[in-house]
Amino acid sequence: MIRLSEDNFDMLEEHQQSVNAMFSSRYLSTFEDQITYWNKALGAISEIVIALGEVQRSWSFLENLFIHSEEVKKELPKESEKFIGIDKEVKKILSNGFEKKKAIDYCTQEWVLPGLENV
Repeated sequence: MIRLSEDNFDMLEEHQQSVNAMFSSRYLSTFEDQITYWNKALGAISEIVIALGEVQRSWSFLENLFIHSEEVKKELPKESEKFIGIDKEVKKILSNGFEKKKAIDYCTQEWVLPGLENV
């Protein structure tokens, strides 16, 4: 599972506030590209961490039902098949995060957030 500790999430929020404060700096024009990049990157990290938490909680619960329970597979075959596709997509998203190792590299990929929202 991919997650961010509470201390690191607090630090992320502090850095977002610092970057937002830089937009009112008189030196904005000099560093505008970098400030805009960091604003978008930190925002993406925050959004994806929150979405990942929600998806992983739901997915881990549903995985036990639809993948590991033969009774549920028999009672709800269509839903079980649908969940197998969701399971593959979630594992793809999570394995990509594991491969990237750095939150900024992972979270700034344009497909990650829409992928999480679709599952």
